[in-house]
Amino acid sequence: MQKGTLYIISAPSGAGKTSLIKSVKNKLPDLLVSVSYTTRQIRQKEVPGKDYNFITETEFKKGIDRGRWLEWALVYGNYYGTSAGLIIRSLAAGRKILLEIDVQGAAQIIDKYPRANTIFIMPPSLEILKERIAKRDSDSLESIAKRLQNAENEIRQNHLYRHLIINDHFETAAEQLLKILKPISKSSGEKLSLRALSRQRNK
Repeated sequence: MQKGTLYIISAPSGAGKTSLIKSVKNKLPDLLVSVSYTTRQIRQKEVPGKDYNFITETEFKKGIDRGRWLEWALVYGNYYGTSAGLIIRSLAAGRKILLEIDVQGAAQIIDKYPRANTIFIMPPSLEILKERIAKRDSDSLESIAKRLQNAENEIRQNHLYRHLIINDHFETAAEQLLKILKPISKSSGEKLSLRALSRQRNK
């Protein structure tokens, strides 16, 4: 039986999801951030076990066969997955745990945990998103094009999430994320739509 609280946060690549999580983590010492497993190559400045758990494709596929992953997906030719054991143990212990995963993975987990608190981070625009992705030295022109196409597909699914933050001003977006990750009241079942700079999103 679930005792803890599960948060799921998704965003298109380059929307600032990871930076936002890092900015609020120190203010929430009781929040456990799950570290995903991946088969992709480690990037410059990434720390194994902190940014991702890097494993081989063979090991990942064995995990699929053994039911090791609560969710998994093949993204840009690389596998990504979430440890089932960690999530189950953490929730049973009453912990608050945050999953930083893509829309594919989020859909799988929501099926298993429909009461999860879901958050989607939006970029201000696709043009700004392209600029952010282009600044990454590790991304080729082909990779940028694929990420932008995937971003459009993910953005179309943001209505599936309970909370929406548009990250056009980092400090304000971080403040809004912090408010969501604090203990949720009984009245928080309605979707919260927030725009950085405190502007109401047009519907």
